[in-house]
Amino acid sequence: MSTIAAAPEPSYIDVSYTLRSWLTTHDHKRIGLLYVVSITFFFFIAAVAAAIMRVELLTPAGDLLEADTYNKLFTVHGVVMVWFFLIPSIPATFGNFLLPLMIGARDVAFPRLNLASWYVYSLGGLFVIITLIAGGVDTGWTFYTPYTTMFSNTHVVAAICGVFIVGFSSIFTGLNFIVTVHRMRAPGLNWFRLPLFVWAQYATSLVMVLATPVLAMTLALVAIERILQVGIFDPALGGDPLLFQHLFWFYSHPAVYIMVLPAMGVVSEVIACFARRPVFGYRFMVYSLLGIAVVGFTVWGHHMFVSGQSMYAGMVFSLLSFLVAVPSSIKVFNWTATLYRGSVSFEAPMLYALGFIALFMMGGITGIWLAALAADVHLTDTYFVVAHFHYIMVGAAVMAYFSAIHFWWPKITGRLYPESWARLAAIVMFIGFNLAFFPQYIAGFLGMPRRYHAYPPEYEVLNILSSAGAAVLAVAYVLPLIYLGWSLLRGPRAGSSPWGATGLEWETTSPPPRDNFRRPPRVDGPPYAYDTERGHGP
Repeated sequence: MSTIAAAPEPSYIDVSYTLRSWLTTHDHKRIGLLYVVSITFFFFIAAVAAAIMRVELLTPAGDLLEADTYNKLFTVHGVVMVWFFLIPSIPATFGNFLLPLMIGARDVAFPRLNLASWYVYSLGGLFVIITLIAGGVDTGWTFYTPYTTMFSNTHVVAAICGVFIVGFSSIFTGLNFIVTVHRMRAPGLNWFRLPLFVWAQYATSLVMVLATPVLAMTLALVAIERILQVGIFDPALGGDPLLFQHLFWFYSHPAVYIMVLPAMGVVSEVIACFARRPVFGYRFMVYSLLGIAVVGFTVWGHHMFVSGQSMYAGMVFSLLSFLVAVPSSIKVFNWTATLYRGSVSFEAPMLYALGFIALFMMGGITGIWLAALAADVHLTDTYFVVAHFHYIMVGAAVMAYFSAIHFWWPKITGRLYPESWARLAAIVMFIGFNLAFFPQYIAGFLGMPRRYHAYPPEYEVLNILSSAGAAVLAVAYVLPLIYLGWSLLRGPRAGSSPWGATGLEWETTSPPPRDNFRRPPRVDGPPYAYDTERGHGP
C-alpha cells in the first residue's frame, strides 16, 4: 500500500486534538488509549499496596502495620488489581484498539456505547478512590459473607458500588465486541480466517456478557442485606452464607478466563510472527478457546472444597476442574509445535510470550494440585494458593500484556523502541516474578496461612526471598515506562509492518488513520501466511 498520499483525516494521536476531543471521541483506537491511561493508574495503586505488604512481611513480627491496616491493604490490592486492571487490561485496551483493525472494520458496532463503557469504568474507579480516602475496606477482594454483611465496620457498600458499576463496563465492551465480530467483518473474512486474537476476544466477550450480571446481582444482594437487614446470606436472619460463595465463584472462576483468554490470543499472534510459521492446529486452537470459555462455567465449586458443600459435589467439581485443563494443554502443545522447526527470533514481544507460556504452565500444573480434594484440604488458605493465583493472573496475564504492548507499540505510535532495553526488561520481569512467588509455593506447602501480617519465624527466609523478588519485579515494571516514554518522543519511525507480520492491522499506516483503512480491505486467504522457507524474518 502506498504511503505517499496523506491520510484523509489526522491520526488519532495528532497533537492538534484537544482534551475535549479525547473525552468525546468515538474512535475505538483513542478509547483504547484512554483505557491504557486509566488502568495504568489503577495498576500502580495496587502495586503500591503490594509493595507495602511485602515490606511488612520481611520480618515475622507485625512491626510496620497494624492487623486492620494490613487487611485494608490486601483488600485494596485485590479489588483494584482484579477488577480495575486484570479484567480490562487486554480486552478494553488492545481489544478496543485492534479488533476493528483485525477484521477490516472502520470502528466497533456501537461507538457511543464504547465511550460510555470507559466513563462507566472511570465512575466505578471513582467509588474505589473515595473508599480509600474514607478509610478503606477490610473484607478482602472476595467480599465474603457474613463478614461483609454483619461484622465489618469499614466502607463495604462504597467498595461494592465501585465493583458493581465497573461490571457494566465489561458488559458494554463484551456486547460491542460480539456484535462487531458478527456484523462488521471485511469481505472474504469468514469465521475460520479470523486471527486467534479476535477469537480470544470473542470468547472472552461471551464470558463477560453471561457471567458479569451474576456478580452484579450478588454484590447488590450483599449491599441490600447490609443496609436493610434482609435475610439473604445471614443465617441469623434466615439466609444462607454458602449461597454467596456459589454465586460469587460462579462469576469469579469464569473471570479467570476473562483475564487469560485474551492473553492466549496475544501469545498466538506473537509466536506465529516470530516463529515465521502459521499457528499449528488453527482449528483446534479456536475450539480450545471456546471450550475454555464454556467449561469454565462448570468448575466454580472447586473454590469451596472446605466450605461444607456435599462431598459428592466436590468430587464432580474436582473432575470438571481436571477437564478444563485439557483445552489449555492443547494451546500449550500447539504453541510448542508452532515453534518447532520455525525460524524463531527472540525480540522483546517473543521473550514476553515465552515467559507467559512458562508461568502459565507453572500456574496450571499447581492448579491441578488444588483441584485434587485431598491436597486442597491441606493447601486451602495458604500461600500455595496465593502463588498459584499470581502465576496465572499476574505472572502470565501481565507477561502477555507487556508482550502486546511491545508487539503493537509501533502500530499504535508509529515509533520503535530500544530493543535491547526491552529484552532486558522482559528477562528481569521473568526472574523477579519467579523470585517473588515461587518461595510462596514452598511456604504454603509447609503451612503458612495467607492474609496474616505476622507469621512464625521458620518462614522468614522464604518471605525475604519473596520481598526481594518483588523489588526486582518493581524495577521490571518501571523500565518500560522509561524507554517507551523515550520512544514516544524520540523513537525512530516505524513502517506499517516492522515485524513482517501478517494481518489486516499491519496493512494500514502506523499509526492508522481515523477510519483505519483508506480503501475497504478484502481477505482472500487464511491467517498467518508466513513462509519460513523463503526466510521472511522480522
